[in-house]
Amino acid sequence: MRGKVKRKRMVDYGRKSFILLLSIFLLSMLVFYMARLAPGDPLVAYYGDRVEKMSHEERVWAEQKLGLNEPIYIQYGKWLKNALKGDLGISFSYKTDAVKVIHTRMANTLLLGGTGLLLIFGLALLLGVICALKEDKWPDKILCRIGILSSCIPEFWLSLLLILIFSLWLKLLPASGAYSVGREADLGDRLIHLLLPLTAVVTGHLWYYAYLVRNKLLEEVRADYVLLGRAKGLSKRQLLLRHCLPNVLPAYIGIMAISVPHILGGTYIVEAVFSYPGIGTLAYESARVQDYNMLMVLCLLTGVMVIVGNLIAQLINERIDPRIRKEAGRWNS
Repeated sequence: MRGKVKRKRMVDYGRKSFILLLSIFLLSMLVFYMARLAPGDPLVAYYGDRVEKMSHEERVWAEQKLGLNEPIYIQYGKWLKNALKGDLGISFSYKTDAVKVIHTRMANTLLLGGTGLLLIFGLALLLGVICALKEDKWPDKILCRIGILSSCIPEFWLSLLLILIFSLWLKLLPASGAYSVGREADLGDRLIHLLLPLTAVVTGHLWYYAYLVRNKLLEEVRADYVLLGRAKGLSKRQLLLRHCLPNVLPAYIGIMAISVPHILGGTYIVEAVFSYPGIGTLAYESARVQDYNMLMVLCLLTGVMVIVGNLIAQLINERIDPRIRKEAGRWNS
């Protein structure tokens, strides 16, 4: 019996791994073709204004040097062959390995986006529980009104407003950057620079997920088993925390996993406004100078993060909810 269960798990993991690899392959092909067919001249990113003065022979030589003179499918085949060896190409604007450039920015984005995601996850869950417990009472009404107002404010506008108030008027917090000059290793200085961007990221997404938690908990509260529990003398608080919340958690985790691109997109916008040296700012700079190879790698990286996040959420849901695990077992059998 144990051997049969183990084989089923191996088949399930193999199926998920195959789906992961196939998704990454299709994503890489789509992004590569879109990047190569996008408007603009990638030679401008590499050579700058000198492109305008190039002769036809010099331009042909430059395109051959960068591998742009061949059909797109041949370019993709060469790129894929190099990518399997760990070489994702060079950045035309930085004239170095694109992965190395991304590596210098990745830690900042992970700090901002990762911290924001954790805060949104925890605070949304907390606010949703409070609103469900205090349904139609003043805490619920106040939080709902504040949440609806905050969710209607665009992140770029909120970022500008935060800079205006806390940086220009009050002069309390820095308006840009990830750290002060010469203080890269200073954790306190990094946290100070992180406050405004993190506030913009969390505020822009928090209430949307808190409202989802509130509504799902209220749906559970009105279920028959809750009415039966109330008839037996259990309080609404006990039923909501011990029974309703565990039933809602798998769906909430799945929603948060699917929301990774949504939150990442907001993080990229906030980075651009605050000149925060992360992946978002790098994407904006690459688009501005038409560094399409760098943009392609960034899009591929973001897509892989989304795909992996969804697979991780599915595995977590199967661990938390026995019904999902049972359904997965039926599918494999």
